[in-house]
Amino acid sequence: MSGKLFIVGVGPGHHDHMTFRAKQAIEESDTIVGYDTYVNLVQDLLADKDVYRYAMTQEVERAQQCIDLAKEGKIVSLVSSGDPGIYGMAGLIYETLAESDWDPKTGLQVEIVPGVSALNSCSSIIGSPLMTDFAVLSMSDLLVPWEIIVKRVEAAAQGDFVIVIYNPASKKRIHQLQDTRKILLKYRKLSTPVAIIKGAYRESQTVVLTDLENLEKHSDKLGMISTVIVGNSSTYNYKDLMINPRGYKSKYNLGQTNPELKTP
Repeated sequence: MSGKLFIVGVGPGHHDHMTFRAKQAIEESDTIVGYDTYVNLVQDLLADKDVYRYAMTQEVERAQQCIDLAKEGKIVSLVSSGDPGIYGMAGLIYETLAESDWDPKTGLQVEIVPGVSALNSCSSIIGSPLMTDFAVLSMSDLLVPWEIIVKRVEAAAQGDFVIVIYNPASKKRIHQLQDTRKILLKYRKLSTPVAIIKGAYRESQTVVLTDLENLEKHSDKLGMISTVIVGNSSTYNYKDLMINPRGYKSKYNLGQTNPELKTP
């Protein structure tokens, strides 16, 4: 019996925002592996399945067990919130397989099931902040040295990208977003719109619209399930929404009827 490994993104957590393929992959699986919080998001889909729950810091063990179980003939779903290919487990699975000289064509079957990432779910809640070029950065320096993250923040700030910030803070990690704010203020106004979305599409969801000047006043809304979106020089707030102009208004006169479309 040949096994298979699904790497499943379940989106922000609410079933309405899971893809059909994600639900299908979980249904097809006899074994579920994942970080405990992520497994809980799909608990009602796991009847009669073997479930392996892990703590946050056991990524390597989680990846290896998924591979071992699938090689034994199990149909395994490794579940992850958001998209597993964006700061998720997909990379570690492929790195581990590559070290064993795995052949994607003839070896263990692996399928990534993409999900709605925090950048999608959070932006949908606050309006249209990602209409132009944007950069996605993680403030977690557990795997990437802070010096490198600083260089990336500097480049994104200087390039006037809208910036989506994952993992903005934790109990032990406080200075990163504060340092990022200082870098941003070298290139952006104090009035630059900022959104903080915590627990998007979950019962605990909170949304704060603020600006760079007042960002630090909302530190209580920051955490590992928070996402921060910082606007660029064109972004503005409108009635509790963040809008980033795509450029249509400068090319077309949106306030006037196109004479070519008038009925005779």
